[in-house]
Amino acid sequence: MEGYKILNLTFSYEGQTQRLFPVVLMSEGERVLVDCGYPGFVELLENAMKEQGIKPETITKILLTHQDDDHMGSAAQWVAKYPHVQVLCGREEKPYIDGTRKSLRLCQAEELQEYLPQEQKAFGEAFCARIRAVCPVKVDQTLQDGDFFPWGGGGRIMATPGHTPGHISVYLSGEDTLICGDAAVAEGGELVVANPQFCLDRPRAEESLKKLRDMACRRYICYHGGMWPN
Repeated sequence: MEGYKILNLTFSYEGQTQRLFPVVLMSEGERVLVDCGYPGFVELLENAMKEQGIKPETITKILLTHQDDDHMGSAAQWVAKYPHVQVLCGREEKPYIDGTRKSLRLCQAEELQEYLPQEQKAFGEAFCARIRAVCPVKVDQTLQDGDFFPWGGGGRIMATPGHTPGHISVYLSGEDTLICGDAAVAEGGELVVANPQFCLDRPRAEESLKKLRDMACRRYICYHGGMWPN
């Protein structure tokens, strides 16, 4: 069986309903989960998979688009429960995902903390604590721009830096579908830079977005927002 399934992770945060959209790439003998939500999301992921007819124990790999906690947060917990699963990520993201280096998102948040107005400092401190609490995970394989893969009908890895330095996207050539991670989000009927205020390099993020747009794919899957066009 080839193709992919989009998972809908629906949860409540600070009284608001939020959704994340990881993807499972389906191939003979392989089930590759692209991004895995916040820490503590293992059960939520398992339930979302079962709704799509996927047995959680059949997942063979987790491919992380980048180091942010809503994308890699549950990776260590998933591997602890399913030890056969391999973790893959972009080569530049590896030291931040495996804990060799300090999270760049945490560095950014700590630097901003000094400049926050007093009424926002508690929120900033809570955000920093949240990032510090993320468990690193061993990376079994690194990926880079142009790497080909057989999962989901086949495709290639695309370097889409800017949101983070080593952010990658996943192009499924057989489906003409692009899994964007946080390289893009659909707003107002078009693809735009996701959370530009948090981009570690805004000009590179704009370049990556242009590269994605220029491909004119049949479908784009945004981690925040889901399928576009819907």
